[in-house]
Amino acid sequence: MHPLYTYIIQSLSGLYPDLEVKALAKGILTDVFGFSAVDLYAGKDRNFSTKEREKLEDILSRLKRFEPFQYITGETFFLGHPFYVTHDVLVPRPETAELVEWITRDYAPQEGLRVLDIGTGSGCIAVSLARLLPRSSVLAWDVSEAALSVARRNAARNGVNVECVRVDVLSHIVAMPDADIWVSNPPYIREQEKASMDRNVLDWEPGLALFVPDNDPLLFYRKIAELGSKHLSSSGVLYYEINQAYGRETVELLRSMGYRNVELRKDLSGNDRMVKAERP
Repeated sequence: MHPLYTYIIQSLSGLYPDLEVKALAKGILTDVFGFSAVDLYAGKDRNFSTKEREKLEDILSRLKRFEPFQYITGETFFLGHPFYVTHDVLVPRPETAELVEWITRDYAPQEGLRVLDIGTGSGCIAVSLARLLPRSSVLAWDVSEAALSVARRNAARNGVNVECVRVDVLSHIVAMPDADIWVSNPPYIREQEKASMDRNVLDWEPGLALFVPDNDPLLFYRKIAELGSKHLSSSGVLYYEINQAYGRETVELLRSMGYRNVELRKDLSGNDRMVKAERP
C-alpha cells in the first residue's frame, strides 16, 4: 500500500471503525487526489506538492472533528449517480435509495406520472424519480431556499427537469398539485434522541431537516397526510420514509385518516423504515 494510505489510517485510527477508516483512506486518495489502483495498492511513488500536503492535512483535521466526508468533497453518489451536497442538506442515505426503488418498482414502466417530493433537500429523491420514471412531471418542495439551490444543481447535473419551489408544508397551502405520487422523507428525529446520535450527524447536518418536537413526532406525517387526502389524485399514493421507532404509529395514523392499503416495510437493516398508503 502507498505510504500515504498508511499515514491516513494511523491519523484516523480510533476515531472511526476500522473498516470506515480504510474506506476514508481510499476515498481521500482516489476521489480527492486522483490516485489510481496502481498508485494505491502497488505503492507507486508519487510526490505530493506542498499545496497537496496542506490539503490532505485540512481534510484530516476536518475528519477528526467528525465532519462527513461528503461535505468535505462536496459530493456523493446516490443510486449510482453523482449529487452535490452542502451543509444545507442531509447526506443521502441508503434507506432513502430503498424508498426510491420501491416507488420505481411500483410504477415503471409507466410514463407521464405527476410526482411531488415534499422536503426535497438535496433533491436525491426527486431527481432520481425524474430519471427513473420517463417523461414524468416532478415537483420538489422545501422550506429552505439554500436546499432548493442544491436540488436545482443536482437536477441539472443529472440532466433531468425538476421544478423546485419554496413551500413550508406546515403553513397554509393555497394551491396544490393533483399528483399521482407524493413522497416525503421529512424531519422525524425527536429532540430527546440527540444524546444518542453520532457527532458526524448531530454536529454537521442541518437540524431543520432532522428534528421534530418530542411531544409531536408525527407532526409532518400528519400534516402531509391531511393535505394528501384532499389534493392527491383520486388514485394517488403516498410514500414516506419514517422513524423506525414509529412504524406502527404511522400506520395507525394513516388508517385513522382513511388511507387504504397501508403497507409498512423494513429496510435492509431490518428496521421499520418505509410506508405506502393509497388516498382515501
